[in-house]
Amino acid sequence: MPVSFVWFDLGYTLVYQERETVYRQFLLEQGIDIGLESIEHAYHLTDKLFMREYPGALGQEMHTFYPWYIGVLNYTLQLSFPLSDQCERLRQIEKCRGLFWRAYPFVPSVLQLLKERSLGLGLISNWDLTARKVLEENELSEYFDHIIVSSEVGVAKPDVEIFKKALQVSGVGPEQSLYVGDNYYDDVIGSSKVGMESCLINRFGNVGIEEIDSVRTISSVADLPRLLVAATMHIS
Repeated sequence: MPVSFVWFDLGYTLVYQERETVYRQFLLEQGIDIGLESIEHAYHLTDKLFMREYPGALGQEMHTFYPWYIGVLNYTLQLSFPLSDQCERLRQIEKCRGLFWRAYPFVPSVLQLLKERSLGLGLISNWDLTARKVLEENELSEYFDHIIVSSEVGVAKPDVEIFKKALQVSGVGPEQSLYVGDNYYDDVIGSSKVGMESCLINRFGNVGIEEIDSVRTISSVADLPRLLVAATMHIS
């Protein structure tokens, strides 16, 4: 059956932070010049490692995993620093730069296009109680028919119950629902438990997800309308 409702993840699906710029500034202060593209690649690999090896870690309060994450990031770039000092300095840079979540530039237009094609839109996110603030600050709330946040409902992806709740509130069956996110283990496996189709966002081709086969992938949400046309899911 054609897709009539699309569900989205939030972090690094619809919104992002300029964390690479912060990290690069720290490196420059240490006399180390590494290009942003290499740093972005290292962040990507670190994200995927945490998603694969430490399920749920990235959805916790940042203080519970930040030094651990930065240590792995350093290792990926073949760098080493006293972690306590480094993390303190990174937080200072973040504060000075005003690091915050912002929507990818193409997101509003894609969501608007999907709405114009009469698709229902929803959000299922493992996030703390700031999720709605992030949506409002980026003027994204208006696009969604339903918003489900783990901290509000007491259950998180990949638990089947959060996806059951999504189907219940939307009134749309799994065979007509599509889930879009960047975490294979939370998003693809989780949504499959209720029979949803899924689409995995992976910016660097198959890099970082080499262990995964037979999964529909796109590099960003910007590719979603094209995918829906190619798959004859709904949009023409």
